[in-house]
Amino acid sequence: MREMNIWIKYAQEITVVAPLQPVTDDAIYLSYEHDQLSFKPIRSFSFTSFKNTVTAFVNFPRILWVLFLAMRKADHIHLRCPGNVGLLGCLVQVLFPNTPKTAKYAGNWDPNAKQPLSYRLQKWILSNTFLTRNMKVLVYGEWEGSSENIKSFFTASYSNQEITNYKLGITDSKLGIPNYESQNSNYENQNSGLRDVDSIRFLFVGTLSEGKRPLYAVQLVEGLMDLGYPVCLDLYGEGKLRSVLEAYMKEKGLGNRIVLQGNQTSETIKRAYQESHFLVLPSKSEGWPKVVAEAMFWGCVPVATPVSCVSYMMDNGSRGIVLKMDEDVDVEQLVTCIEDADNYSQKAKKALHWSRQYTLDYFEEEIEKLVRSEEGK
Repeated sequence: MREMNIWIKYAQEITVVAPLQPVTDDAIYLSYEHDQLSFKPIRSFSFTSFKNTVTAFVNFPRILWVLFLAMRKADHIHLRCPGNVGLLGCLVQVLFPNTPKTAKYAGNWDPNAKQPLSYRLQKWILSNTFLTRNMKVLVYGEWEGSSENIKSFFTASYSNQEITNYKLGITDSKLGIPNYESQNSNYENQNSGLRDVDSIRFLFVGTLSEGKRPLYAVQLVEGLMDLGYPVCLDLYGEGKLRSVLEAYMKEKGLGNRIVLQGNQTSETIKRAYQESHFLVLPSKSEGWPKVVAEAMFWGCVPVATPVSCVSYMMDNGSRGIVLKMDEDVDVEQLVTCIEDADNYSQKAKKALHWSRQYTLDYFEEEIEKLVRSEEGK
């Protein structure tokens, strides 16, 4: 939503076509910010069971009609993919070859990745320049053989102002812990919020789901505990695996060093990045994982699987640690980094300098160029 509010700044009127669902007052939800915005609700649908599939096909005519009417009135069409509604949007946009269009494909664009049929179909339609015309498709990473309408892109979370307010310092501690000192004030307690100033602090940020594999993050930290390292782990996010994690932590007696923090505000997460040494993301699939880029922005070393463009983001390990998904091997990788302060500090610095190329200011400039160029055709 934070990203969409940048896109819609460059339009006088906005029509959003999407399912409308009631939500609780959760820290992770934001609102659209536009004075002239209309919302066209459609039914949500899925293909997770035979019943859901039948219901989806029954609702398709109505959903397609709402999409058609909205696109017919639009001066610019913007699709968010991959997703169920994104799939229908890909089909309907074919009927408007002369309307300027953009699509943000937030998933893994790797042509060799194993993905659901609906994802592969969306990628095929979007990259087919006969069916999809007058559109720029923004994807994460650069992929050989891509069609001419595919544009490598990025996303961002922090501004240039936030860079000027903080600087990276390296302490004399074992790890060369990144600490953040305001240039405008004396910030005495750089470890504020840590359970223990000598802890090696790990962080997981994401949905507690099978795809993100939070249990593996817990097991990595547990492996370091077994070797005697003073480590702790905070997991930010909610999901179906919360009860599984709670049961595992209780069985293993990990509750004093591993904490489920739930969904928190972006400011709380930012503070966690600033005070942590490692971000762990053993995800099965990603596009451009914002949590990896965000952690790197604050000198927190990412520990992640080499999916999509993550290897590029981490420069194959010079800006982070590439997980092998073998617990013994991955624990040994962490031990090597922990025991070598210079190695850790170099990774943290390289991660920070690379990620800070991609600020919200730069992102907004590129979005404006993209929208203006498409409208000018």
